[in-house]
Amino acid sequence: MTRIIAGYAGSRRIAVPRTGTRPTSDRVREAVFSALEARDVLPGSTVVDLYAGSGALGLEAASRGAATVVLVEKNPAAAKVCRENARLLMQGAPKPGPRIDVQPQSVASYLAGSADRGNVDIAFLDPPYDLGDDELAANLAALAPQLSPQAVVVVERSSRSPEPTLPPALELDRRKDYGETTLWWISPA
Repeated sequence: MTRIIAGYAGSRRIAVPRTGTRPTSDRVREAVFSALEARDVLPGSTVVDLYAGSGALGLEAASRGAATVVLVEKNPAAAKVCRENARLLMQGAPKPGPRIDVQPQSVASYLAGSADRGNVDIAFLDPPYDLGDDELAANLAALAPQLSPQAVVVVERSSRSPEPTLPPALELDRRKDYGETTLWWISPA
């Protein structure tokens, strides 16, 4: 089990799929959300959590004030966990609460068919460590047109992974290492 760190659902436990996911540690999630709060981008934001796993990143954003959260997860068991975690998070949510949508499909399919053009304020990409660099680059290229002008993209990878290849529409803001985990902060160019 993991937990939501802060916001209206702070300390609420959420389930983690039994296999096939690598949940973001509390330490790394706290660092991510401290940085997002310092930028004042969470309240009322539209968030996509690609490769959602348990949905912890997107649900943390919902708890802290995001208006809309989309959890994209193709693994059926993990998507089911996301739906259950979202249902639990909505219990006790302020009115009007966040809108949380679970999309049980691949990231590539979701990005190809998304109607969020220019509306995504925050995007989390925490793909499996074995995801190829070319596939990650293709995901970032497909995501770029969906981002709002002030959007923040956070890519979580193994510290042994190379820097993500970015399309011309995106630029690297910074890199931060947390042991075996590296966060790449990216924004529209």
